[in-house]
Amino acid sequence: MSLRVAKLSTLGSLLWLLPGASWAGGIMIYEAGQEGAGLANAGAAALASDPSVLMNNPAGLTELPGTQISANGQVIFGDISFSRDASNQFDGNEGGNALQYLPGASLFVSHQINDQASIGFGMYGNFGLAVDYDDDWAGRYFTQEAAVIGVSLQPTYAYKINDDLSIGFGPRMMYGYYRTEVAVNNNLLGLANRPDGQLEYKDTDFGVGFNMGLLYRVNESTRVGLAYTSKVDLEFSDRPSVDDISNPLLNLALQRLNVDNLDIDMEVPQTALLSVAHDLDSQWTLLASLGWQDWSEFGNIGVEVDANNLGTSRTVDRQYKDTWHASVGAQYQASPKLRWSMGLGYDSSAVDDEDRTVDNPMAESWRLAAGVNYAVEQGLDLHMAYTLIWLGDMEVEQTKQRSGDTLSGSFDNSSLHVIGGGATWRF
Repeated sequence: MSLRVAKLSTLGSLLWLLPGASWAGGIMIYEAGQEGAGLANAGAAALASDPSVLMNNPAGLTELPGTQISANGQVIFGDISFSRDASNQFDGNEGGNALQYLPGASLFVSHQINDQASIGFGMYGNFGLAVDYDDDWAGRYFTQEAAVIGVSLQPTYAYKINDDLSIGFGPRMMYGYYRTEVAVNNNLLGLANRPDGQLEYKDTDFGVGFNMGLLYRVNESTRVGLAYTSKVDLEFSDRPSVDDISNPLLNLALQRLNVDNLDIDMEVPQTALLSVAHDLDSQWTLLASLGWQDWSEFGNIGVEVDANNLGTSRTVDRQYKDTWHASVGAQYQASPKLRWSMGLGYDSSAVDDEDRTVDNPMAESWRLAAGVNYAVEQGLDLHMAYTLIWLGDMEVEQTKQRSGDTLSGSFDNSSLHVIGGGATWRF
């Protein structure tokens, strides 16, 4: 994901404001409330048990008979709490738990046109998280609050070439929302003891990409799925709200710059996923996935300054890198009505320890998931899933480029919890 964040700068380099990205980089949200959320993404491109498969592999729609509707909801919460160490040079508290509750919902529909063709539609959010620190925390000049949310709409067409091979394609239309708040230091150059100012920015945009995939039946017991998701470009552009700037030098610089816009170009990453599903017997299905996500573009941050007499453009590389995903899982059909799911997944980090920042406290992550599906009656299933996403300890040392002051500490025992569920109707 490429995030090019426009910064406000002052004449004479008096003000350096960085509206941070939300805590989303390097971590995709595999959980959208669907039954497969209990598998930690294992087998996601090969297992077609309900219409939500179009999110991971559009070709899977050819495996679904008749008309099916799946409605789901989930909530993400957890603990991302910062602790200062002896090297920290900023005053203020430690920010509290920065991870906010993030609810979500999804809707998937599939319809079999004939023995070869199927269509579907999905509305889902599998990209975006948020951080919200206390306003007066030690890292307030880096970020106080940030959120990015992407909601996708995906019409889909799938075609069975023969009994073993299916293909699928769907344009992915994403509505994106971005919001950030950051404190402004009115005491630059040691002038008086003034309270902080505030910068707030928010905007929405609409971008388009596509999902495509293949599903191949090796034999009666084994399916292999290969899926690709293109990047989606989101371009946010709005006038930032800057309040309570009481330092006369900062006010003068802002007036001379005549700041109009803050431009943020965000590239939701392209991904590739290979999955296998194997029916061991009539009760057990074994699943696995390998995936790649293109987060390396996320490190290219373009700087744009809107001013009457000054124009500046340069790139700051935050050293983000591509990530890899691996997961294994299983489903157990305990009875004709009851099916259990379980999965274990791993995602590498998009950033090395020395490059971690508080606006994106990323690390490698482990997923441990479990779920249950219950057939209430013919044509109606209910499902529920839980996922623990473990990030562990994340050290941070981040320095302001103008003053040289350093924010230093760590996020200890960081984790997320995802609880979701829903229903699938079959006609």
